[in-house]
Formats: sequence, C-alpha cells, structure tokens
Amino acid sequence: MDAAIRLFREDDAAALAALTVAAIRAIGARAYSPDQVAGWAARHTDAARFCTRAKAGDTILVAADGDDAACAYAVLEPDGHLDMLYCHPDHAGHGLAAALLAAAEQQARAAGGKRLFTEASELARPVFARAGYVLLHRRDFTIPHAGRAIAIHNYAMEKLLG
Repeated sequence: MDAAIRLFREDDAAALAALTVAAIRAIGARAYSPDQVAGWAARHTDAARFCTRAKAGDTILVAADGDDAACAYAVLEPDGHLDMLYCHPDHAGHGLAAALLAAAEQQARAAGGKRLFTEASELARPVFARAGYVLLHRRDFTIPHAGRAIAIHNYAMEKLLG
C-alpha cells in the first residue's frame, strides 16, 4: 500500500481516536485478554487529546492513504519518547509502522535527539525490534477499568541514534 507520511492536522483527531480503538480491539486481541483489550481501548477514546498533544509540542506523524485519510500514526515526544504507534487493522502488515518509525527517527535526529524509547505492546515489539530497538525489560502493571485493576504488560525498548 502506498501511503504518504505527513504531519497531523486537527481534522485527523477523530479518525486517529477511532483508528486506535479499532487497532486495539482487532490487533490487540491477538495477544491480550478481552479484559485487557477493553481496559486498554477505553483509555484511547478522546479525540481532543491529539490536538492537545500537538499544541504541547508532540510530533504526530500520520500515514495517509491516497485519499489523504489517516490509516496509521505515531506520536513522538520532544524527549525521544515514542508514545504511540497504531495502524488501522485494514492497513496492518503493509509496512506503515516501519515507515512511521523511520520518519520518527528522522525527525528525532533532525532535532538533535540521541535516543528513542518506547513501551511496545506484545504485538508491536517485533516491529520495533526490526527497526533496531533493543529490549530493555518487560513492564507488568495494571490499568483501571470498570472499577477494577486490570493486569497488563508491555516492553520497554530503546534505540540509540549515535
């Protein structure tokens, strides 16, 4: 699939929120329990936070299809933290995550960054590894959902840009 990587626009916000929830529900369900997926997805429904993050200085890179519709995205914070990397399930497996990681790395290097780091899900971990990120450790934690603490995990990973 051909996709152009561009910067976030405010009119992308609703699509990115919907894309995130769709990815968690469809792709996340391959490695996480229904309770974990429900708790994880519930944390990502607020479209306005994309605008807030962009205005606060985060770089949101969007992979857009031929109609300029968002089909994947990454959020890079100024300190090199790659906070989010999501691809709509209909577009998964076509290299969009790798293209977004390369664009984020280019952005970080241009800003003088020396390190990128992330907390990758079970399913994103191999994508980050292929892009040169090194596993630091597994992170086990809980997220609040429906009045309970839901146990979940991800992986701390980093890539030195030296």
